[in-house]
Amino acid sequence: MNSDEVIKFLKDLKRHLRGKKLLLFMDGLPAHRSKKTQEYIKSQKHWLKTARLPSYAPEMNPIEYLWGCLKKKHLGNLYPELSIIGKALRKARRKIGEESLLRGFLRASGLY
Repeated sequence: MNSDEVIKFLKDLKRHLRGKKLLLFMDGLPAHRSKKTQEYIKSQKHWLKTARLPSYAPEMNPIEYLWGCLKKKHLGNLYPELSIIGKALRKARRKIGEESLLRGFLRASGLY
C-alpha cells in the first residue's frame, strides 16, 4: 500500500461517512507516515482525527485478533493450493462476518 492508496481510501471513507467525524487508529506503515499522507490528513481535520498505535502492540490492534482467528480456526493446516485456500477464506468470511464476533475483536483490544 502506498500514500496514494491510503489517501484514496480516506476519500472513499469520507464519502461513506456523509459528514460524520472519525477517529482513525493507524499503525506505523510507511504509507501512513509519509509526508503526502500526513498533509492530506491535516487538510481533513474538520472530520478526521488520527491516533498512532505503538510500534509493537498487537494486543491493541483489533485486526490482529481477526488474523489470529483466521490462522488458528480457519486456515491452519491447509494444503497450500489456491483453490483450497480460497474456499476456506470464503467460508471463514461468512463465519467471521458476524457482528458480535467483530465487536469482540474491538473489545479485546481495549479501544472500544
